[in-house]
Amino acid sequence: MGYLPGNLGNQLEAKIDKPHLVHWMCYKKTDDFFTLWIDLNMFMPIGINCWIDNTRTTGKTSNSAGVTVRVPGFGQTYSVEFLDTNKLAGYFHTMVTHLVNIGYVRNETIRAAPYDWRIAPNEQDEYFARLKKLVEDMYEEYQQPIYLLGHSMGSIYVLYFLYQQTQVWKDQYIKGFISLCAPWGGAVKPLRVLASGENDGIPMVSNIKIREEQRMTTTNSWMLPFEEAWPADHTFISTPSFKYTHQDYQRFFKDIDFEDGWFMWEDTRNLTAGLPPPGVEIYCFYGVGLPTPVTYIYDDQFPNVDPIDYVYADMDDRKQAQPVHVKEFRAMPHLEIVLNSKVLNVVQSILEGRYEEEDYEFHETDELPVDPTVM
Repeated sequence: MGYLPGNLGNQLEAKIDKPHLVHWMCYKKTDDFFTLWIDLNMFMPIGINCWIDNTRTTGKTSNSAGVTVRVPGFGQTYSVEFLDTNKLAGYFHTMVTHLVNIGYVRNETIRAAPYDWRIAPNEQDEYFARLKKLVEDMYEEYQQPIYLLGHSMGSIYVLYFLYQQTQVWKDQYIKGFISLCAPWGGAVKPLRVLASGENDGIPMVSNIKIREEQRMTTTNSWMLPFEEAWPADHTFISTPSFKYTHQDYQRFFKDIDFEDGWFMWEDTRNLTAGLPPPGVEIYCFYGVGLPTPVTYIYDDQFPNVDPIDYVYADMDDRKQAQPVHVKEFRAMPHLEIVLNSKVLNVVQSILEGRYEEEDYEFHETDELPVDPTVM
Protein backbone atom coordinates (compact mmCIF):
# COMPACT_ATOMS: atom_id res chain seq x y z
CA MET A 1 0.00 0.00 0.00
CA GLY A 2 1.46 3.35 -1.02
CA TYR A 3 0.09 6.80 -0.12
CA LEU A 4 0.31 9.97 -2.22
CA PRO A 5 -0.95 12.99 -0.24
CA GLY A 6 -2.81 16.04 -1.48
CA ASN A 7 -1.66 19.62 -1.85
CA LEU A 8 0.14 20.78 1.34
CA GLY A 9 -0.15 17.17 2.50
CA ASN A 10 3.40 16.36 3.63
CA GLN A 11 6.27 18.00 5.44
CA LEU A 12 8.94 20.02 3.67
CA GLU A 13 12.38 20.92 5.00
CA ALA A 14 14.80 23.69 4.03
CA LYS A 15 18.42 24.71 4.50
CA ILE A 16 19.40 28.30 3.81
CA ASP A 17 22.45 30.41 3.04
CA LYS A 18 20.83 33.54 1.64
CA PRO A 19 22.49 36.50 -0.04
CA HIS A 20 19.91 38.90 1.41
CA LEU A 21 16.92 38.95 3.76
CA VAL A 22 13.34 40.17 3.42
CA HIS A 23 13.40 41.15 7.10
CA TRP A 24 16.26 41.53 9.55
CA MET A 25 14.66 39.00 11.93
CA CYS A 26 14.74 36.21 9.32
CA TYR A 27 17.53 33.63 9.48
CA LYS A 28 20.22 34.25 6.88
CA LYS A 29 21.97 30.89 7.22
CA THR A 30 21.32 27.53 8.88
CA ASP A 31 23.80 24.74 9.48
CA ASP A 32 21.24 22.01 8.88
CA PHE A 33 17.77 21.44 7.47
CA PHE A 34 14.78 22.73 9.43
CA THR A 35 11.04 22.21 9.08
CA LEU A 36 9.58 24.49 6.43
CA TRP A 37 6.06 23.00 6.37
CA ILE A 38 4.52 23.05 8.88
CA ASP A 39 6.43 25.07 11.45
CA LEU A 40 3.71 26.92 13.34
CA ASN A 41 6.19 29.56 14.52
CA MET A 42 6.62 30.72 10.93
CA PHE A 43 3.06 32.03 10.84
CA MET A 44 3.67 34.76 13.37
CA PRO A 45 3.50 38.31 11.90
CA ILE A 46 7.24 38.54 11.10
CA GLY A 47 7.77 34.85 10.51
CA ILE A 48 5.34 34.76 7.60
CA ASN A 49 7.61 37.04 5.55
CA CYS A 50 10.54 34.69 6.13
CA TRP A 51 8.42 31.64 5.33
CA ILE A 52 7.09 33.08 2.07
CA ASP A 53 10.59 33.97 0.92
CA ASN A 54 11.90 30.51 1.81
CA THR A 55 8.99 28.69 0.16
CA ARG A 56 8.56 30.62 -3.08
CA THR A 57 9.77 29.20 -6.37
CA THR A 58 11.20 31.13 -9.30
CA GLY A 59 11.14 29.89 -12.86
CA LYS A 60 11.22 26.14 -13.45
CA THR A 61 11.60 24.35 -10.10
CA SER A 62 14.08 26.92 -8.82
CA ASN A 63 13.96 27.85 -5.15
CA SER A 64 14.70 31.31 -3.80
CA ALA A 65 18.35 32.26 -3.94
CA GLY A 66 20.27 30.46 -1.21
CA VAL A 67 17.41 28.09 -0.31
CA THR A 68 17.50 24.31 -0.66
CA VAL A 69 14.19 22.49 -0.13
CA ARG A 70 13.85 18.75 0.38
CA VAL A 71 11.02 16.32 1.09
CA PRO A 72 11.67 14.21 4.19
CA GLY A 73 10.55 10.64 4.75
CA PHE A 74 10.17 9.20 1.26
CA GLY A 75 9.09 5.58 1.66
CA GLN A 76 8.09 6.21 5.27
CA THR A 77 4.80 7.42 6.69
CA TYR A 78 5.72 10.00 9.33
CA SER A 79 5.76 13.05 7.06
CA VAL A 80 2.20 12.39 5.84
CA GLU A 81 0.81 11.16 9.16
CA PHE A 82 1.54 14.56 10.75
CA LEU A 83 2.43 17.77 8.94
CA ASP A 84 4.46 19.11 11.86
CA THR A 85 7.15 17.56 14.04
CA ASN A 86 5.13 18.25 17.21
CA LYS A 87 2.36 15.97 15.91
CA LEU A 88 -0.36 18.60 16.23
CA ALA A 89 -1.45 18.74 12.59
CA GLY A 90 -2.64 15.22 11.82
CA TYR A 91 -3.35 14.03 8.28
CA PHE A 92 -2.94 10.32 7.36
CA HIS A 93 -2.22 9.24 10.95
CA THR A 94 -5.72 7.86 11.58
CA MET A 95 -5.68 5.78 8.38
CA VAL A 96 -2.17 4.46 8.97
CA THR A 97 -3.04 3.54 12.55
CA HIS A 98 -6.20 1.75 11.38
CA LEU A 99 -4.18 -0.42 8.99
CA VAL A 100 -1.46 -1.07 11.57
CA ASN A 101 -4.16 -2.32 13.94
CA ILE A 102 -5.20 -4.97 11.42
CA GLY A 103 -1.69 -6.20 10.76
CA TYR A 104 0.03 -3.79 8.37
CA VAL A 105 3.48 -2.45 9.30
CA ARG A 106 4.61 1.15 9.02
CA ASN A 107 7.40 1.71 6.48
CA GLU A 108 7.13 -1.89 5.32
CA THR A 109 3.68 -2.90 4.08
CA ILE A 110 2.43 0.70 4.37
CA ARG A 111 4.63 3.34 2.78
CA ALA A 112 4.20 6.90 1.63
CA ALA A 113 5.54 8.81 -1.34
CA PRO A 114 5.58 12.46 -0.20
CA TYR A 115 6.55 15.01 -2.85
CA ASP A 116 7.26 18.70 -3.31
CA TRP A 117 3.66 19.85 -3.70
CA ARG A 118 4.77 23.28 -4.88
CA ILE A 119 5.83 21.84 -8.22
CA ALA A 120 3.65 20.35 -10.98
CA PRO A 121 4.37 16.76 -12.10
CA ASN A 122 5.98 17.68 -15.43
CA GLU A 123 9.00 18.88 -13.44
CA GLN A 124 9.13 15.89 -11.09
CA ASP A 125 11.01 13.26 -13.13
CA GLU A 126 13.32 12.30 -10.27
CA TYR A 127 10.36 11.90 -7.91
CA PHE A 128 8.46 9.62 -10.28
CA ALA A 129 11.56 7.50 -10.83
CA ARG A 130 11.78 7.03 -7.05
CA LEU A 131 8.08 6.21 -6.89
CA LYS A 132 8.46 3.57 -9.60
CA LYS A 133 11.39 2.00 -7.75
CA LEU A 134 9.43 2.06 -4.48
CA VAL A 135 6.58 0.13 -6.11
CA GLU A 136 8.98 -2.37 -7.67
CA ASP A 137 10.86 -2.84 -4.38
CA MET A 138 7.61 -3.51 -2.49
CA TYR A 139 6.55 -5.97 -5.17
CA GLU A 140 9.86 -7.82 -5.00
CA GLU A 141 9.79 -7.95 -1.22
CA TYR A 142 6.19 -9.11 -0.77
CA GLN A 143 5.64 -10.86 -4.12
CA GLN A 144 2.33 -9.20 -4.88
CA PRO A 145 1.19 -6.09 -6.77
CA ILE A 146 0.65 -2.83 -4.93
CA TYR A 147 -2.34 -0.62 -4.24
CA LEU A 148 -1.75 3.11 -4.67
CA LEU A 149 -3.94 5.52 -2.69
CA GLY A 150 -4.16 9.20 -3.53
CA HIS A 151 -6.03 11.93 -1.73
CA SER A 152 -7.14 15.05 -3.60
CA MET A 153 -4.29 16.36 -5.80
CA GLY A 154 -2.32 13.24 -4.89
CA SER A 155 -4.78 11.27 -7.03
CA ILE A 156 -3.88 13.39 -10.05
CA TYR A 157 -0.21 12.68 -9.35
CA VAL A 158 -1.02 8.96 -9.34
CA LEU A 159 -2.89 9.37 -12.62
CA TYR A 160 0.04 11.19 -14.23
CA PHE A 161 2.45 8.56 -12.93
CA LEU A 162 0.36 5.72 -14.39
CA TYR A 163 0.26 7.46 -17.77
CA GLN A 164 4.06 7.22 -17.91
CA GLN A 165 4.16 3.45 -17.40
CA THR A 166 3.65 0.66 -19.93
CA GLN A 167 0.59 -1.55 -19.65
CA VAL A 168 2.87 -4.55 -19.07
CA TRP A 169 4.46 -2.80 -16.09
CA LYS A 170 1.07 -1.80 -14.63
CA ASP A 171 -0.33 -5.31 -15.06
CA GLN A 172 2.59 -6.71 -13.08
CA TYR A 173 3.07 -4.15 -10.32
CA ILE A 174 -0.24 -2.33 -9.68
CA LYS A 175 -3.18 -4.11 -8.04
CA GLY A 176 -5.42 -1.05 -8.00
CA PHE A 177 -5.73 2.70 -7.48
CA ILE A 178 -7.83 4.06 -4.59
CA SER A 179 -8.79 7.68 -5.15
CA LEU A 180 -10.23 9.90 -2.41
CA CYS A 181 -11.87 13.18 -3.47
CA ALA A 182 -9.89 13.57 -6.70
CA PRO A 183 -10.40 16.82 -8.64
CA TRP A 184 -10.38 14.98 -11.99
CA GLY A 185 -11.68 18.03 -13.85
CA GLY A 186 -9.50 20.55 -12.07
CA ALA A 187 -10.68 22.67 -9.17
CA VAL A 188 -12.36 26.05 -8.73
CA LYS A 189 -10.59 26.96 -5.50
CA PRO A 190 -7.17 27.68 -7.15
CA LEU A 191 -8.76 30.57 -9.04
CA ARG A 192 -9.68 32.20 -5.75
CA VAL A 193 -6.24 31.32 -4.32
CA LEU A 194 -4.44 32.96 -7.25
CA ALA A 195 -6.73 35.98 -7.33
CA SER A 196 -6.95 36.96 -3.68
CA GLY A 197 -5.24 34.23 -1.65
CA GLU A 198 -6.56 31.67 0.84
CA ASN A 199 -5.01 31.17 4.27
CA ASP A 200 -6.61 27.73 4.77
CA GLY A 201 -7.48 28.65 8.33
CA ILE A 202 -3.97 29.64 9.42
CA PRO A 203 -4.46 32.20 12.22
CA MET A 204 -2.96 35.69 12.02
CA VAL A 205 -2.13 35.33 8.31
CA SER A 206 -4.18 37.34 5.83
CA ASN A 207 -5.33 35.85 2.54
CA ILE A 208 -3.64 38.62 0.59
CA LYS A 209 -0.34 38.11 2.37
CA ILE A 210 -0.11 34.37 1.78
CA ARG A 211 -1.08 34.94 -1.86
CA GLU A 212 2.56 35.91 -2.49
CA GLU A 213 3.64 32.30 -1.90
CA GLN A 214 0.58 30.67 -3.47
CA ARG A 215 1.20 32.39 -6.79
CA MET A 216 4.70 30.97 -6.91
CA THR A 217 3.66 27.29 -6.87
CA THR A 218 3.06 25.79 -10.30
CA THR A 219 0.51 23.30 -8.93
CA ASN A 220 -2.04 26.05 -8.30
CA SER A 221 -2.01 27.14 -11.94
CA TRP A 222 -1.97 23.50 -13.09
CA MET A 223 -5.13 22.64 -11.15
CA LEU A 224 -7.38 25.31 -12.70
CA PRO A 225 -10.64 23.82 -14.03
CA PHE A 226 -10.00 21.74 -17.15
CA GLU A 227 -11.88 22.87 -20.24
CA GLU A 228 -13.04 19.32 -21.06
CA ALA A 229 -14.80 19.03 -17.71
CA TRP A 230 -16.76 22.28 -17.42
CA PRO A 231 -19.40 24.04 -19.55
CA ALA A 232 -17.87 26.67 -21.78
CA ASP A 233 -20.11 29.38 -20.29
CA HIS A 234 -19.64 28.51 -16.61
CA THR A 235 -18.50 31.58 -14.65
CA PHE A 236 -15.80 30.80 -12.10
CA ILE A 237 -14.99 34.39 -11.08
CA SER A 238 -17.59 37.15 -11.29
CA THR A 239 -16.70 40.85 -10.95
CA PRO A 240 -18.71 43.99 -11.76
CA SER A 241 -16.73 44.41 -14.98
CA PHE A 242 -16.21 40.82 -16.20
CA LYS A 243 -17.22 37.21 -15.77
CA TYR A 244 -14.32 34.77 -16.16
CA THR A 245 -14.87 31.33 -17.73
CA HIS A 246 -12.19 28.78 -18.64
CA GLN A 247 -11.94 30.56 -21.99
CA ASP A 248 -10.71 33.70 -20.22
CA TYR A 249 -7.67 32.48 -18.30
CA GLN A 250 -5.21 34.71 -20.13
CA ARG A 251 -7.29 37.79 -19.32
CA PHE A 252 -7.77 36.54 -15.75
CA PHE A 253 -4.02 36.37 -15.16
CA LYS A 254 -3.51 39.77 -16.74
CA ASP A 255 -6.27 41.35 -14.66
CA ILE A 256 -4.87 40.00 -11.40
CA ASP A 257 -1.42 41.29 -12.39
CA PHE A 258 0.13 37.83 -12.46
CA GLU A 259 0.88 37.09 -16.10
CA ASP A 260 3.52 34.51 -15.13
CA GLY A 261 0.57 32.39 -14.01
CA TRP A 262 -0.64 32.18 -17.60
CA PHE A 263 2.67 30.66 -18.69
CA MET A 264 2.58 28.25 -15.73
CA TRP A 265 -0.87 27.13 -16.84
CA GLU A 266 0.17 26.85 -20.50
CA ASP A 267 3.10 24.69 -19.43
CA THR A 268 0.95 22.26 -17.43
CA ARG A 269 -2.54 22.35 -18.95
CA ASN A 270 -2.25 19.14 -20.99
CA LEU A 271 -0.57 16.85 -18.45
CA THR A 272 -3.74 14.79 -17.97
CA ALA A 273 -5.75 16.21 -20.88
CA GLY A 274 -8.79 14.15 -21.83
CA LEU A 275 -8.32 11.80 -18.85
CA PRO A 276 -7.39 8.74 -20.94
CA PRO A 277 -7.65 5.35 -19.19
CA PRO A 278 -4.81 4.78 -16.72
CA GLY A 279 -4.98 1.05 -17.31
CA VAL A 280 -5.60 -0.10 -13.73
CA GLU A 281 -8.68 -0.79 -11.64
CA ILE A 282 -9.85 2.34 -9.83
CA TYR A 283 -11.87 2.79 -6.66
CA CYS A 284 -13.22 6.34 -6.69
CA PHE A 285 -14.61 7.65 -3.39
CA TYR A 286 -15.98 11.12 -2.87
CA GLY A 287 -18.23 13.14 -0.60
CA VAL A 288 -21.67 14.47 -1.53
CA GLY A 289 -24.34 16.53 0.18
CA LEU A 290 -22.18 19.50 1.17
CA PRO A 291 -22.49 22.79 -0.74
CA THR A 292 -19.18 23.91 -2.21
CA PRO A 293 -18.34 27.12 -4.09
CA VAL A 294 -18.34 26.87 -7.89
CA THR A 295 -18.32 30.65 -8.48
CA TYR A 296 -16.58 33.38 -6.47
CA ILE A 297 -18.15 36.84 -6.58
CA TYR A 298 -16.00 39.94 -6.05
CA ASP A 299 -16.71 43.67 -5.82
CA ASP A 300 -14.86 46.35 -7.78
CA GLN A 301 -11.76 45.99 -5.59
CA PHE A 302 -10.96 42.65 -7.25
CA PRO A 303 -8.44 41.02 -6.94
CA ASN A 304 -7.06 42.56 -3.77
CA VAL A 305 -10.00 41.70 -1.52
CA ASP A 306 -11.77 38.55 -0.43
CA PRO A 307 -14.88 37.43 -2.36
CA ILE A 308 -18.08 39.04 -1.15
CA ASP A 309 -20.31 36.10 -2.09
CA TYR A 310 -20.33 32.60 -3.53
CA VAL A 311 -22.45 30.42 -5.76
CA TYR A 312 -22.69 26.94 -4.30
CA ALA A 313 -23.40 23.54 -5.79
CA ASP A 314 -23.16 19.92 -4.75
CA MET A 315 -20.79 17.53 -6.54
CA ASP A 316 -21.07 17.29 -10.28
CA ASP A 317 -20.64 14.65 -13.00
CA ARG A 318 -17.90 14.75 -15.66
CA LYS A 319 -16.60 12.36 -18.31
CA GLN A 320 -13.92 9.77 -17.54
CA ALA A 321 -13.07 7.03 -20.00
CA GLN A 322 -11.91 4.38 -17.51
CA PRO A 323 -13.91 1.72 -15.65
CA VAL A 324 -14.04 2.59 -11.96
CA HIS A 325 -15.85 1.53 -8.83
CA VAL A 326 -17.65 4.59 -7.47
CA LYS A 327 -18.82 5.08 -3.91
CA GLU A 328 -20.26 8.24 -2.42
CA PHE A 329 -20.22 9.28 1.22
CA ARG A 330 -23.01 11.59 2.31
CA ALA A 331 -22.01 14.90 3.95
CA MET A 332 -18.32 13.97 3.91
CA PRO A 333 -15.92 16.97 4.03
CA HIS A 334 -12.89 16.91 1.79
CA LEU A 335 -10.28 16.30 4.50
CA GLU A 336 -12.42 14.11 6.73
CA ILE A 337 -12.51 11.39 4.06
CA VAL A 338 -9.00 10.27 5.15
CA LEU A 339 -10.16 10.10 8.79
CA ASN A 340 -13.68 8.69 8.68
CA SER A 341 -14.19 5.16 10.00
CA LYS A 342 -16.62 4.21 7.22
CA VAL A 343 -14.06 5.14 4.58
CA LEU A 344 -11.29 3.34 6.44
CA ASN A 345 -13.39 0.18 6.60
CA VAL A 346 -14.05 0.32 2.85
CA VAL A 347 -10.33 0.81 2.13
CA GLN A 348 -9.63 -2.17 4.39
CA SER A 349 -12.16 -4.29 2.48
CA ILE A 350 -10.38 -3.49 -0.81
CA LEU A 351 -6.99 -4.44 0.59
CA GLU A 352 -8.41 -7.69 1.97
CA GLY A 353 -10.07 -8.58 -1.34
CA ARG A 354 -13.64 -8.52 -0.04
CA TYR A 355 -14.91 -5.22 -1.44
CA GLU A 356 -18.49 -5.45 -2.67
CA GLU A 357 -20.10 -2.99 -5.04
CA GLU A 358 -22.82 -1.44 -2.91
CA ASP A 359 -23.63 1.52 -5.11
CA TYR A 360 -22.88 1.07 -8.79
CA GLU A 361 -20.02 0.55 -11.19
CA PHE A 362 -19.13 2.93 -14.01
CA HIS A 363 -17.95 1.66 -17.35
CA GLU A 364 -16.00 2.94 -20.29
CA THR A 365 -18.44 5.60 -21.53
CA ASP A 366 -20.02 6.52 -18.21
CA GLU A 367 -19.52 9.69 -16.20
CA LEU A 368 -17.22 10.12 -13.24
CA PRO A 369 -18.21 12.25 -10.24
CA VAL A 370 -15.76 15.05 -9.53
CA ASP A 371 -15.04 17.22 -6.51
CA PRO A 372 -15.04 20.63 -8.24
CA THR A 373 -13.54 22.91 -5.67
CA VAL A 374 -10.72 21.60 -3.57
CA MET A 375 -7.28 20.04 -3.91
